[in-house]
Parts: sequence; structure tokens; C-alpha cells
Amino acid sequence: MRLLAISVLAWKQVRRHPTRSLLTVLGVATGMFLFAAIETVQGSLDRATRERSGAVRLVVYRENRFCPFTSQLPDHYRRRIAEIPGVAAAIPIKVMVNNCSTSLDVVTFRGLPVDQIERMLGPSLQVLEGDLASWRRRSDAVLLGEVLARRRGLAVGDSFEAAGVTVHVAGIIASDDPQTRNLGYTHLDFLQRSSPAGLGVVTQFTVPLESGAEADAVAAAIDAAFADDTEPTATRPEQAFLLQSAGDMLALIRFTRSVSIAAVLAVLALVANTVLLAVRGRIKEHAILQTLGFPGWMQGWMVLVEGILLGLFGGVVGIVAAAAVMHVGGFALSSEGLSIVFEPTVTVVIQGMGLALAIGLIAGLVPAWIAGRAPIVTALRGGG
Repeated sequence: MRLLAISVLAWKQVRRHPTRSLLTVLGVATGMFLFAAIETVQGSLDRATRERSGAVRLVVYRENRFCPFTSQLPDHYRRRIAEIPGVAAAIPIKVMVNNCSTSLDVVTFRGLPVDQIERMLGPSLQVLEGDLASWRRRSDAVLLGEVLARRRGLAVGDSFEAAGVTVHVAGIIASDDPQTRNLGYTHLDFLQRSSPAGLGVVTQFTVPLESGAEADAVAAAIDAAFADDTEPTATRPEQAFLLQSAGDMLALIRFTRSVSIAAVLAVLALVANTVLLAVRGRIKEHAILQTLGFPGWMQGWMVLVEGILLGLFGGVVGIVAAAAVMHVGGFALSSEGLSIVFEPTVTVVIQGMGLALAIGLIAGLVPAWIAGRAPIVTALRGGG
């Protein structure tokens, strides 16, 4: 009960100086906003590049490809790929993007055969709005990932233009695959006709493998089959291609790690300085509490709780704000037609709140020690 009463007193001390407390909370919120945003980016990249359970898929591009525009493969390659042992299917895909460089606002269209949509997107495919039947019926229809639709403010029935292609939104979809959420899926022949290369040319083949097939062996066999053709291929597992194309993103995100650490240290210093100033301004009050029978450890606890409260309030504001901005903004970093969608998770929220609690606790340790050990006589005279 006494600890609870002291904690209530600590809350009153926080409210006693609203301007100082508010500025401290806002400072903590700013630092925790940066931390949560950066952790969201790092976590999203990790999830996108991590091998997912299920069948392994290979991606066949043209050799020396560095952008979808430079990868042009004959559509008839699919028959020869499908005949290679270990290959379950060969799905031709045409990719068109409005910007091939690393950017936060890239629209990527992927054209694929109408009968391969469920196989390509997998069992986790969810149609949030519209339906697949409408997409199949209309040649210029597009299925938009939920993040792309939210970022562009598009709904079923809308038409829009990007990358020189005008499409009609037939549905909005979601999937466990992070790539799906920021892409638009169209009919293969429609996208081919919209491309300067025309019909019969695709950007890549996605190759699901049969159970037990060795990915490296199958990839080597595919490349060997086309080594002497005019359009040689380069085949790798899907995640390996993503890691290669995300090189610029990886360098950028590695740099943000230092920004995150700096933000946390700045928050720690801010809370510690605020609590220490508050303690030095209440030296005589602490002495009076001692004369009334409050032992030093109780006063130290009160100061410690004050630091924890400031850290938690700031953490809640900053982390909730970061999660809301990331979700509503629908941010995604794209490079060479591949996208990393930045989505906040419960894990980031829990980590952020735990860190905010730890910051408040650590920041309050020294001020609490000072408050709990100040001699009564010295304190009554206004000394430290």
C-alpha cells in the first residue's frame, strides 16, 4: 500500500509541472517514433527476404538483368522449362514499372496468365473487395494489393494510369506474401500489348518446384538449357533475387540502425536530465518528507516512478503515432520492381513499450539515489 501511495504522489509530481512534463513527453515521443519507424522498416525487410514455408520457387530472368526493362525472354521458353525434371510449372510474367530506381512511390504491374492467378498468389490470397470473376472477364482489369490501393486512394471500379498503362480496378487483394500487397496483377497478353516489346515476350518465369526437388540443381539445369540461345537465363531462388535487388535498401537500412541507437540515447539523456532537475528543485520537500517518517528508499522509489511515467507516456505517444503513420501511409520501398512494404507489427509495439519502460527506469536511477541519500540537515538548508 505504501508503494502505491508513493506512486500516486509521483504522478502528482509529474502533473505539478505540466509544461516541463509535456515537453519531456514530446521529446521522448519523438525519439520513440524514430525507433518504432526504423524497427518497422528493418522488420519488414527481414520478413520479405526470409524464406517462407511451403514449396520453393525459382525465378528465371534474362542473364545480366538489372531492371525489368532489360529482361526480355521469349514466351515459348515456358515449354522447355516445364520439361526439366523437378519443375512443377513455369509461369510467364510480364513486369512493368513506372520507376526502376529505388523509390517510395513505385507502381509495379505484373501480367500473368489468367488461369495461373491462384497458383501464383497461393492459398493465402484474400479478395478484400471485388472478385476474381470480374478480373478474368475484363482484359484491362487489375487486382491491386491492399497497400498500393490505399496509398493511391483507389477502389473497385476506378481507372488509373501508371507506367504508360491504363487499367480498371477489378479487385483489391491481400496475401501473406509481402510482395503481393504493393503490386497490381493484370492479364499477361494485355500487359504485353501495352509494352514496346509486344506479344510473345515476358520479363521472367516463376517456377514452382516439385516436392523434394533440389533448387540449385534445377536452376543450373534451366540455365544450361538456354546457355547457347540468343536470350540466356539466370535462375535463382525467389528470395535470393529479392536480396540481390534489395542491395540499396539494405545499405540504407543498415545506416538507420545508428539513427535508432542515437534516438534512444537522446531519449535516455532527456528523461534523466528532467528527473534530475526535478529532484534538485525539491530538495527541501524531500527533507520534510524524511522528518515526517518517509525513509530514503521511499523517496527514491517516488523519483524512480516519476522517470518511468515520463518514459511510458512518451513511449505510448511515439509508438502509436509511428504505427498509425506507417499503416495509413502505406509506405513501401521499391527497387527494380520488387517491393518492401513497411508494416508495423505487435512485436515492434511490445519492444518499443519495453524499451520506453527501461529508459524511464534507467534514467531515474541516479536521481533516485540522490533523493534517497540526501542528509536531512543539508537538504533543509537547500544543499545537494
